[in-house]
Amino acid sequence: MTLETFPTDWRRALCIAAHPDDLEYGTAAAVARWTAEGKEVTYLLVTRGEAGIATMPPEEAGPVREQEERDGAREVGVEDVRFLDDFSDGRLEADLRLRRELARVIREVRPEVVTTITHAETFPGGGLNQADHRVVGLSVIDAVAAAGNRWIFPELVTEGHEPWDGVRWIASSAGHTPTHEVDVTDTFERGVASLEAHRQYLAALDDDYPSPRELLGMILGSTDGAGDSTGPTRYAWRAQVWQR
Repeated sequence: MTLETFPTDWRRALCIAAHPDDLEYGTAAAVARWTAEGKEVTYLLVTRGEAGIATMPPEEAGPVREQEERDGAREVGVEDVRFLDDFSDGRLEADLRLRRELARVIREVRPEVVTTITHAETFPGGGLNQADHRVVGLSVIDAVAAAGNRWIFPELVTEGHEPWDGVRWIASSAGHTPTHEVDVTDTFERGVASLEAHRQYLAALDDDYPSPRELLGMILGSTDGAGDSTGPTRYAWRAQVWQR
């Protein structure tokens, strides 16, 4: 499959996900390339992933995972990491409250690129996609439109958040029908380091769970026809992209 090269004529991106570590399964490697090129990238996490560690109660896991996300973001050049309040891990709903809060941050950051994760029921490998991922993926698409419309959430204007209709591309990763790619061969190692920063989260997973390097190799790797036995010859982040 031949994919288009992801656009480069932009300055600011907002990467939105449901939980700490969601962005580290591929997107962070693309972010590392973008920040190296001088682009501004902000992360927005809808929850703190407090229900994500079975051996740790939520009140402990939330702060741990928030810090791990900040550590992982720093590995790829991102310092602006934001979290929404009052949204619970595992209990997200695609409602007007979530759409409004996403639109608020889009108006604050004023990005030209917004990334999220697929809202499809499954991933390409056949695994089921989590409910929170599906909710956020769909809500982001709707929030981009709401961010540019003064009349959908007029209370945001009253608060001083003027509409932002400058999002030119929405990119949804990990879906079945990618349209564009970012070559991340040169930033693959930074992507690995970003995922490795989630130490306590990863330590609580099953012993047979792939290492960050192995997993990202499967997600991002390509042999370019050289044969599977040689291993990946390049790495690329792939996304379905909608231009506005």
